[in-house]
Amino acid sequence: MYIIQEMQTTAGVTALVPATTYAERNAAESAYHAALAAAAVSAVQVHAVVLLDEHGNTLKRDYYEHVAE
Repeated sequence: MYIIQEMQTTAGVTALVPATTYAERNAAESAYHAALAAAAVSAVQVHAVVLLDEHGNTLKRDYYEHVAE
């Protein structure tokens, strides 16, 4: 089993998006990259996505931090 967990932080407050689960790794990685694509253009200050296995091991993680220019 593979789990996608997404976190969105603005003004020091973090919200956890409900986790999604996948039976197959390719489907999970597709969802992981889709979430990151949305995070890239998000207005959220820090938008992070983590791909975990059922043991809680981190398989992939990345984030976008949007800072006012």
